[in-house]
Amino acid sequence: MGAGKTSVGEAVAARLGWRFVDFDRTIEETVGVTVHEIFATFGERVFREHEQRVADVLLREDGVVLGTGGGWAAAGGRLAKLPPGTETFWLLVSPVEALRRVSGEPGRRPLLDVEEPLREATELLQRRAAGYALARWTVDTDGSTVEDVTARILAILAAEYPEQTLNE
Repeated sequence: MGAGKTSVGEAVAARLGWRFVDFDRTIEETVGVTVHEIFATFGERVFREHEQRVADVLLREDGVVLGTGGGWAAAGGRLAKLPPGTETFWLLVSPVEALRRVSGEPGRRPLLDVEEPLREATELLQRRAAGYALARWTVDTDGSTVEDVTARILAILAAEYPEQTLNE
């Protein structure tokens, strides 16, 4: 949350000439209500079921950059069970920086609609860190622009796949 998954994912996909898909947006388009409304009306369990259905479809596709929800990526060792050739990046962000970044989005972050959002963000990161750590690559996003993070990811991919060319 607030790590830059959507902004960075869109930028990386554009440079690769791939398609970007944000899990939350896809769920909202499919269900016809916002993520916040899903949480409020049906609960987190129903939202997570929608996330898994989206993942089941999209993980079969090639040429796509996925912006998964943080809960999806941390649950049940999902990153360890991805198809071969799937590259994973943990966009690491501190709780303080994450809150600063999402502060202009009231009502869009149901897990932070609490009395003490900093404490909740800190605990959320602590609970999810082991799952996120299964990502092949970790990129610290604190104090970085979307362009900086995008460049780091593209440099990693270029080193890993030197035969591929990136769209300029």
